[in-house]
Amino acid sequence: MISGQARLTLTAWAATLLAACALLPLVDPPLWILQAAIVLAVQSGVGAAARRVPLARALTVAAQALVTVMLLTLLFAREHAFAGLIPGPEALRFFSALLEQGGNDVGRYAIPAPLTDGIRLMLIGGVLVIGLLVDVLAVTLRSAAPAGLPLLALYSVAAGLSDGGVDWLWFLLAAAGYLALLLTEGRDRLSQWGRVFAGTARGPGGRPAGAVAPVRTGRRIGAVALGIALVVPLGLPAMNGGLLDATGAGVGSGTGGGGTISAVNPLVSLRDSLNVEEDRQVLSVRSETANASDLYLRIVSLDDFDGTTWKPSKRSITTVPEGTFPTPAGLGTEIRRTEIGTTVSTADWYGQDWLPMPYPPSGVSVKGDWRYEPVGMTLVGDHGQNTRGLTYEVRSLEVQPTPEQLAGAPEPPPALRREYTELPESLPAVVSRTAREVTADADNAYDQAVKLQEYFTLNGGFEYDTEVDVGSGSQAIARFLRDKQGFCVHFSFAMASMARSLGIPARVAVGFAPGTPQADGTITVGLRDAHAWPELYFEGVGWTRFEPTPTRGSVPSYTVPEAPDSTLPDPARPSRATTSEPSDAPSPSESCSTERRRLGACESESPQAALPTGDDGPKWPALLAWSLTGLAALVLPLTPMLWRMRTRAVRLGAHGRSEADVAPYVLAVWEELSDTAWDHGIPPDESLTPRKAADRIVRLGHLDPAAAASVHRVADAVEQVLYAPRPRPTAGLTEDVRRVAAALRSRAGRGARLRAVFTPRSTVRVVWAVSARWSGVRERALAMRPTWRRPSTWRKPSRQQG
Repeated sequence: MISGQARLTLTAWAATLLAACALLPLVDPPLWILQAAIVLAVQSGVGAAARRVPLARALTVAAQALVTVMLLTLLFAREHAFAGLIPGPEALRFFSALLEQGGNDVGRYAIPAPLTDGIRLMLIGGVLVIGLLVDVLAVTLRSAAPAGLPLLALYSVAAGLSDGGVDWLWFLLAAAGYLALLLTEGRDRLSQWGRVFAGTARGPGGRPAGAVAPVRTGRRIGAVALGIALVVPLGLPAMNGGLLDATGAGVGSGTGGGGTISAVNPLVSLRDSLNVEEDRQVLSVRSETANASDLYLRIVSLDDFDGTTWKPSKRSITTVPEGTFPTPAGLGTEIRRTEIGTTVSTADWYGQDWLPMPYPPSGVSVKGDWRYEPVGMTLVGDHGQNTRGLTYEVRSLEVQPTPEQLAGAPEPPPALRREYTELPESLPAVVSRTAREVTADADNAYDQAVKLQEYFTLNGGFEYDTEVDVGSGSQAIARFLRDKQGFCVHFSFAMASMARSLGIPARVAVGFAPGTPQADGTITVGLRDAHAWPELYFEGVGWTRFEPTPTRGSVPSYTVPEAPDSTLPDPARPSRATTSEPSDAPSPSESCSTERRRLGACESESPQAALPTGDDGPKWPALLAWSLTGLAALVLPLTPMLWRMRTRAVRLGAHGRSEADVAPYVLAVWEELSDTAWDHGIPPDESLTPRKAADRIVRLGHLDPAAAASVHRVADAVEQVLYAPRPRPTAGLTEDVRRVAAALRSRAGRGARLRAVFTPRSTVRVVWAVSARWSGVRERALAMRPTWRRPSTWRKPSRQQG
């Protein structure tokens, strides 16, 4: 017959596996779940064996963690480990590289992602970590209720990324596992809870028949809990995944034309797709434009700047307008414009939530579920819609303002100026100071914008460098202005921030720079064409593109003033290839050999050069070390309190209530009473009888009659155990000890109460126990030594003579 602990171990394994099923829709194929189940079973079996020995709890957890690391090494890094199981420095470096690869793969692929080695390590490793936490909490510490937190974390990760419509099924599986864990761990407690739902069971004749059956009680609790969990979320915001806030798996709330786009950061997927070894084709474009060098495909605009990074604000969305789109904000009738048509075909593997389009669009013909965000004039997928394998047509405007029109632009509306010139207080002062210095002799906002562009592209000494690690945080732009090395994200972020400091409305656009023209008239856009650029607002013209990144994209013609002393290059000769004829030169991916790519000599935009949302700091091993150090710094001061709580729970537990083992229980209760008094300033006196010791506690603790009677009842039970031939169990001893503890706390001052909780005096027993254990070990070691090597006890010779 399976023991209760073995049953609980098996239930914890099953509960973790049921919660892990929520991750199945994220990757294809889902075969990793079989490996996770086997490795998780081994991990649970090691814990069960260690508890049966029995080992101390800390050693049990350590054994499980060690076996988990060895199993992961066997699965993923056996070629880099000793004997294929023991990880060394080389294996740890391999794990680090594999985790980094997995993080890149997660950002690169749409759901369902392919099961790469990096993603498989993240999935199996994550399930094992959650499984270890559940096993420790539910089985080792015998507390199943907190085990729901790691199970919830596992489900939440899956629900936050899933774009499917069966999230309720995974929730039911995870909830069923958790309820089974509760039922297995606490049958007695569940039977008591059952009275709330069904009252006390009755036997024949109406007499009480004891507690309700645990299984029947668990079913009732499960039904109520599941009902609440399924009904309550209907009134709460949906928790859905991907980059967008969704209803079901899509965007917006409800089935009408409303909804919102959440404030997310598309730069995550942008920078993860830049540093690829092979420049894979993303889009194939055919356009009516006469100048392919100006064909930027815009995905989304970032207008919310928090001092660390730029991200899109939360915007309202609506249905895609039929026919012609509304005129872009700020575009006047006197500005020259030409409408062009563009056909875009996306790769089958490229699943982007936003639709890449030339800006500003005047009409879109696209199949699928798409919604329109009018402020940024972008289209975003609804209910899981993305660009994978899509072909669509876009009508857009080629806006051609003159430098005079931009220079003579009136002040923008106050509301727009206030929103798009907002800067955080954490922005370093060097940003605005440099902007003022660069534009000191500018006459208007247009001149200021041109001088900022010239500062980055020509006379500022900046270099386009994809290998530099500029960092992040509030000082990132300041470091970029100091080091003058970076790539498109740094240049666009810096220019937009500096423009805002000058009172020019600015935002950052993310999308693709002009691609490479082909012989058949199409334009190929690859991953390395991913780009970011600033857009500045001029009343009468609207949002206007600028290009501060050297060697990327093309300088707009309207940023070349007619003044003869302009230092900008001829826009007809952009920094990248702008001819409509196919180029004979090999692409970067073709000209870069495998050896050069391995040595890092190939030019590609490194994700390390982007501005991530976190602050500067060490990589994940150092972060893990610092986190563990911080956790130890928090836990170590609380160790006496935790040990005391654990000791109290063991002494006053439900064990030892029968006649067979009443003596150990009563003595443990007496020891707990003595230690409680000791913690409140009444040290024990081992020379006194239980009755005399009880009188001493009552006298020194100034206890009230009720508490004094409780002390004497415990002392009487101890005397019965010590002197009675057949001691009988005494009911209510636990309540007596708790009553005495409450009375001692009420009599003590605040400082004494805090000391009794956080630094209890009775914890010195740990030192005594360790000392006694060490003495015993030392004596056994001496006893095992040969007789001639044992230390002799020399006696002083007697002066008597026989």
